[in-house]
Parts: sequence; structure tokens; C-alpha cells
Amino acid sequence: MENYGDELFKGANSKLFEFCKTLRKTQTDAEEVIWQSLRNRKMLGFKFRRQHPLDKYIADFYCYETKLIIEIDGGIHNQYDNQEYDKNRSYELEEMGIAVIRFTNDVVKLDLMKVLDTIKDHLQNNLTP
Repeated sequence: MENYGDELFKGANSKLFEFCKTLRKTQTDAEEVIWQSLRNRKMLGFKFRRQHPLDKYIADFYCYETKLIIEIDGGIHNQYDNQEYDKNRSYELEEMGIAVIRFTNDVVKLDLMKVLDTIKDHLQNNLTP
């Protein structure tokens, strides 16, 4: 298993690393809104990375300290094949000790405060002593 430290893991191949950089430049409006609330340790002092590679996956937002992934899903995630993929992906990540919270673009746009409260609640309730 790769090192999921504070920086991009050393085993990331250059194509994956470049793809992550591209994703950072093309984020959705919902991702941008969430990122403004997470960046520079604005969320309870925790450091988040965006478009961060984890093993064979890329997390929209990842906090190493709390092992939390926040995913912002577009309409394509409503398709059956993608729902199965997301379910399996979440299961595999949870088996690795990483929690996954998912929101849709629409939920972020319609009720940002509820989204941010959900993230804060998770961070507060899952602090390691």
C-alpha cells in the first residue's frame, strides 16, 4: 500500500500526477465553493488536498489527518454503472480506514451550510486522541 502522507504519494506515476493537476484546473463550481471552505486550514484547522491520488483512486478532497475523502458528484454518478463503481470504491476505501462523504453538485449549490455542517460534524466526531 502506498504512503498517504501530507504530500502526493511517491508512487504516483507521472500520468496520474499530471491528470490530478489538470483536474485541479477544471474544477466545477460546486468544487470551487467547497474548496474555498476547506483551503488554508479553514475547516477546523485541518489540511485538505484537492484532486489527490490515493492508490488507484483520485479523491476530490482528502484530509490525511482524519483520513476523510469528500466527493462532489455530478449527474453522471446517477447512472447505474457509476453507482456500482462508487459503492465499490467507497467500500474499498473504508476497508483502508478512509471515510467517504458524498455530495451532489446540486446539494452543494442549494444548501452549502448543511454540507459544511456535515463535514464539520464528521471531523469533530472522528478526531483521533
